[in-house]
Amino acid sequence: MNISGPDMEPSMNENTPVTIPRIDPVAELAANVAVPFEHAFAMPSSVYTSKEFLAVEEERIFAKSWVCVGRADSLDGPGAYLTTEVAGEPIIVLRDAKGALRAMSNVCRHRMSTLLDGRGTVRVITCPYHAWTYSLDGSLRGAPAMEMNGSFCKESSGLPSVRCVDWKGWIMLTLDPDLAEPSEIYSEVDDLVGYLDMASYRETFREEHRWNTNWKILAENFMESYHLPVCHAGTIGGASRLKDMVCPEGFENFNFHHILKADSVPLALAHPSNTVLEGDDRRRTWLLAIYPSLMITLTAGYFWYLSLRPDGPDHVKILYGGGLSPDFLADPDAEAHLAALKKLLDEVNAEDKGCTEKVWKGMQSRFAKPGPLSHLERPNYEFAQWLSRMVSTG
Repeated sequence: MNISGPDMEPSMNENTPVTIPRIDPVAELAANVAVPFEHAFAMPSSVYTSKEFLAVEEERIFAKSWVCVGRADSLDGPGAYLTTEVAGEPIIVLRDAKGALRAMSNVCRHRMSTLLDGRGTVRVITCPYHAWTYSLDGSLRGAPAMEMNGSFCKESSGLPSVRCVDWKGWIMLTLDPDLAEPSEIYSEVDDLVGYLDMASYRETFREEHRWNTNWKILAENFMESYHLPVCHAGTIGGASRLKDMVCPEGFENFNFHHILKADSVPLALAHPSNTVLEGDDRRRTWLLAIYPSLMITLTAGYFWYLSLRPDGPDHVKILYGGGLSPDFLADPDAEAHLAALKKLLDEVNAEDKGCTEKVWKGMQSRFAKPGPLSHLERPNYEFAQWLSRMVSTG
């Protein structure tokens, strides 16, 4: 799909303004990733700033990928629900009457009002407009004053279901009925971090934020540690040495890197009672970028994550959460450790907000031009390759 208009020849009439050809970001990105990594440049600014490119992303990436909307343990009983959007589609995720995880359309089958907002617990789903009610499995339960309409059929008026799975404790949604399961698409994750059993960790905080930057700028920011010494000079930057950083080659549907933590952050280490983990595995921090937009930091003691959703080219909606491993959940001092860690994470996020919003502002310049990538930005190059494959697929 070419999202640019036809190239226009400048008019020879001096009274007619010159028409500048429109840029095709899909083609620009394809050319950008066609060179080997050793000669690669950052993605062109049009990939971030173009409204047309964002429309392609919504259609070919977010509507056709697995998107994380939080942790499964955050929905802790029948009727517990959260609302979200995927590629502009309003969705309810909930526990049904038997405790099973379900997702369904958040649009009433009558006059198309949205049904629920935010998060909470319900016994039934009631439309705020005309009080049509739905059971927790999405079937229509009641519709007042519809008995005189011969076209009304209660059995065919349930809420359309949306594919929803619990993948290692993450709630994953997709609008694509044919997409392979996350366990297949991200199968190599087990080879790296399966020994930590992400599904056993429990979420202890969850927040939503909105920043004035493009979603890919923030995703790329997570993928590389090149920015740590400067952007995070006030927090963790002093402990980050560029010459010690390594960025391994990633996989088809995610990239990763890892670092070893010192004793200054107790939660980053295996709990003293843990006798299973040995050697460096007791202090290793993993950073996983699950395409398109789930960013996970995972240690033997805690995890935190960002799940990103575009809100126009110039803003990103951020689901920010984290929690503890089973060992630390049982520790009487865990709450104090977590409070100290959360304070640090909030400060790091504030620094990232400042840096990524500056990148977005800089991209508006007529002089904005991508520069060559460092060897420490391999994950960014691999992400760009994945993006190009996705948006180029018809």
